Amino acid sequence: MERKRINASTIRSVGYDPSGRLLEIEFTNGSIIQYCGVSPEVHRRFMSAPSPGSFFQDQIDENFSSRRIR
Repeated sequence: MERKRINASTIRSVGYDPSGRLLEIEFTNGSIIQYCGVSPEVHRRFMSAPSPGSFFQDQIDENFSSRRIR
């Protein structure tokens, strides 16, 4: 999955697969986590958020199942 770099203190890049509703986040510590069931609207709001890190913590981290891939 191709990821785009974003400007956040704890997140390095974000990728999204709309057909599988998978959000993939690479953190600055090197870990990569996939979140399942993320709607295109949530992804759009995440990518346009003034503070992606805060949006991630408030809207994604606890609300979607995840699996660590690295």
